[in-house]
Amino acid sequence: MLEKQRTIKNSVTLSGVGLHTGNKSNMTFKTAPADTGIIFRRTDLEGLPEIPADIDHVIDISRGTTIAKDGYEVHTVEHVLASIMGSEIDNIIVELDSNEPPVMDGSAKDYVETLKKAEIIEQEAMRDYLVIEDTVHYHDGENNVDIVALPLKDDFRISVMIDYNNPALGVQHTGLFNLHKEFEKEFAPSRTFCFLSEIEYLRNQGLIKGGDLNNAIVIVDKEADENELNDMKVKLGIEESIILGSSGTLNDRELRFKNEPARHKLLDLIGDLALIGAPVKGQILAARPGHKSNVEFTKMLRKLYLQKKIEKKFQVMKSENCIFDIEAILEIMPHRYPFLLVDRIIDIDMGKKIIGIKNVTYNEPFFEGHFPNKRVMPGVLIVEAMAQCGFILVLNSIDDPKNKMAYFASIEKVKFRKPVTPGDQLVFEMYLLSFKRGICKIAGKAYKNFIGGELVCEGEFMAAILDKQ
Repeated sequence: MLEKQRTIKNSVTLSGVGLHTGNKSNMTFKTAPADTGIIFRRTDLEGLPEIPADIDHVIDISRGTTIAKDGYEVHTVEHVLASIMGSEIDNIIVELDSNEPPVMDGSAKDYVETLKKAEIIEQEAMRDYLVIEDTVHYHDGENNVDIVALPLKDDFRISVMIDYNNPALGVQHTGLFNLHKEFEKEFAPSRTFCFLSEIEYLRNQGLIKGGDLNNAIVIVDKEADENELNDMKVKLGIEESIILGSSGTLNDRELRFKNEPARHKLLDLIGDLALIGAPVKGQILAARPGHKSNVEFTKMLRKLYLQKKIEKKFQVMKSENCIFDIEAILEIMPHRYPFLLVDRIIDIDMGKKIIGIKNVTYNEPFFEGHFPNKRVMPGVLIVEAMAQCGFILVLNSIDDPKNKMAYFASIEKVKFRKPVTPGDQLVFEMYLLSFKRGICKIAGKAYKNFIGGELVCEGEFMAAILDKQ
């Protein structure tokens, strides 16, 4: 697989209408520096707001993937993202003068061809991958969806199975085993599709305003008389006549591949996986995926990617069953013995939640002077340990954490529930409530021995994040 990051040399533009909004749209691909990632820029709005293409900015998954930041949206980004990932481009600016990319023919073919014309070039920075080391499994029992990521040494493969219980489709399978050799010819041309029975519902929901028989395949899954077909023709703004046909597709539209719907589902999944923020080294197996399941699965992989990223940042060797061992914590926190009160971080959900551990031993220096005949850990140190755990989460949510420090601003709603004595293990579950203009607020609880065990302490903390200098 590629060692170095890639971008494009020249700017290139496509024009058309958005599939769901029907808005006219000009989309321009532009070069971007290393480590930029994929950025959507709205040139039709004041200030040219930018939206990073990552899972944290997904706000809607009804019939497509919509991303937004500060109220500015871009709809139906999955085909564009799939073309960028399929072309193995890491850094790119996607400028739009509307709120949705042009749908073109409903596939990623035109995007890929345009990116090739822009000339893909290598950059000096090394490529960062999400390497799947252990099985990751997403299951949706209600919709009978399963998506699994499996370890695969230094390679990427993806397989998809769909089953809509429809005679025209049947059960379809497809697989991509070499992104470089197969994506452009075998998957980029596969077009989006919907069922005849969905069209009226979709239109009533304000969707597919730019849809027609030239940019989507309509699968015939019900009978319709001439009046219904004429009504549909009017709703879709189609000038040509509509017939049910005999091939299973409206107007007997010829498929580009026998299993084109399955290939398009694979295309969608690649596009949604781009929201991880890094290409994957691993094997993906998906049964009956859709945008909802894709996004939920991508959230799992994005969390894993961010964990691995900070592991590499602070830890030379990963310790078993933890994210940060004490050596990594020493790299992050300025505290030292006897005031470093967190021994391990066992879980972290970047920007949201962290779980840490403090082992309380007989040798703690405070036991010599604090109730020597009844050794109890001082409550103020329990509070300090909780805050330190929470601030590890905060410091890993900002740039250059090694040159930052957290200073208490306030402590609120602290309650002590149980005493802590030698031999106990404190487990901290801390949440980031807010972080604005250098001021963060965290809250959490400390338990004995395991999450949900005896509650020892709870409280809320506010701190200022300042430069060490």
